[in-house]
Amino acid sequence: MSAMNDSLDETRSLGEKAAIFQGTRGSGNVVGSAFIPLRSSLPNAGVSTHFKGNRRSRTVDETQMGHVPNPFPELLPSSVSLVSECLLPWTKSSATQVIKVYSEDNTSRAVEVPSDITARDICQLFILKNHCIDDHSWTLFEQIPHMSIERTIEDHESVMEVQSGWGMDSHCCLYFRKNYAKYEFFKKPLDFFPEHMVSISSETNGIMNHSQLIQTFLSSSSCPEIHGFLHAKEHGRKSWKKFYFVLRRSGLYFSNKGTSKEPRHLQFIAEFSDSDVYTLLSGKKVYGAPTDYGFCVKASKLNSARDLKLLCADDEQTRTCWVTAMRLFKYGMQLYQNFIQPHQKQKSSPMRSISENSLVAMDFSGHKTRVIENPSEALSVAVEEGLSWRRKSCHRLSSHGSPSTSQSSMSSIAIHVAQPWFHSKLSRDEAQKLITQQGLIDGVFLVRDSQSNPRTFVLSLCHTQKIKHFQIVPVEENGELFYSLDDGHTRFTDLLQLVEFYQLNRGVLPCKLKHHCARITL
Repeated sequence: MSAMNDSLDETRSLGEKAAIFQGTRGSGNVVGSAFIPLRSSLPNAGVSTHFKGNRRSRTVDETQMGHVPNPFPELLPSSVSLVSECLLPWTKSSATQVIKVYSEDNTSRAVEVPSDITARDICQLFILKNHCIDDHSWTLFEQIPHMSIERTIEDHESVMEVQSGWGMDSHCCLYFRKNYAKYEFFKKPLDFFPEHMVSISSETNGIMNHSQLIQTFLSSSSCPEIHGFLHAKEHGRKSWKKFYFVLRRSGLYFSNKGTSKEPRHLQFIAEFSDSDVYTLLSGKKVYGAPTDYGFCVKASKLNSARDLKLLCADDEQTRTCWVTAMRLFKYGMQLYQNFIQPHQKQKSSPMRSISENSLVAMDFSGHKTRVIENPSEALSVAVEEGLSWRRKSCHRLSSHGSPSTSQSSMSSIAIHVAQPWFHSKLSRDEAQKLITQQGLIDGVFLVRDSQSNPRTFVLSLCHTQKIKHFQIVPVEENGELFYSLDDGHTRFTDLLQLVEFYQLNRGVLPCKLKHHCARITL
């Protein structure tokens, strides 16, 4: 009987995996529904399953196992074979492989996945396993430590194909983290493509209309062009020289005569059909780059640093422009399909829209209840209720303390310390690195302890691809502790209230708080 229970437990665990990847064949999409339709026409075949605990494999043969009772007759018809059906996605169409994925705190998890799994599927798997909010910003990165480079693996790319290009001793890694800037150029192209760097070749030799910028890149009939000065590392030497570069659909070129674009002056550097663009993680230290804004072009099958085409920009906006344009030239319309696919799924799923439409704001303060139809009134009521709830929570927490000031401090700590945007002992450099990794777009932020003053906090915020730091100062009045960003003019009882306010109002900040930096442990 115990052997039968073990077999059923193994079947259920594989069945859960099968439910995650059901429907991914061909489309590369993970089904988010809890109930997966099953097919009944299957061959009875032996299935190999792997067990991580004792590192041994065992074969489960349905014909030798005998009849397995159906534990869920109301969900599965009696004609469905439980073992074969649950194992369908893993055994019928492709083999499986084990991959290891890291998070930003360098924790890792090994998972067994189908050999044709895509980067989007991997992200969906870890979103489900870690109970993350799917805001379409989670991304899989390829990092090559011995070259000190990394790149975004596009959502449609096969993870196994990426790994097939790794050398045996390269120690390459897959990282799972947020990247808010992954598709931001579709929403705000002007932030990514400065007018002085972009032009379009046409019969009239006119300047490109920026309102049609993305369509120009996606259309194979148009000829957009990126141009400007970059530092390039000379092959076989440690020195860097500045050249005028031109990026076209046919590839990347540099001019050996000033800013001339004549064909006889343009020297071919690289094309992107079999190459990818990476950013340098430590360009100054490893390659002697003149600035921190380095990137490179790497052929897919080459794993030596000598084969890299090393480039360096003078600022982050210039580097972002070049890297984004190279991604668009390589993948074109596929990038746009990756961008719109999650939004199309949301529109086609009726569950969320029905629940949202059924929610209404109600006022129970008077003798009769009423529906709050004014959106502004509904918002103010929601904010007021939230503040009331927090005050009650603070009171319950502080009732266990003694002095009033320490009570207020304890209650404030208890509230903000569990928030995903709060990173306790993070230095200024670490904060800048984390925000840079998760996307230099307006509104990316985090809150951390101040390294110079233990009693204060710091809000680190990205605006115009630059990271700025604002000190949150504690203000004490009548024995109560408040927090302020503007020397006490606007005061908040806790950091949660402060963050929520600046998510709705810009106030003294250059922009609203939009995307918080989050770290997860796999």
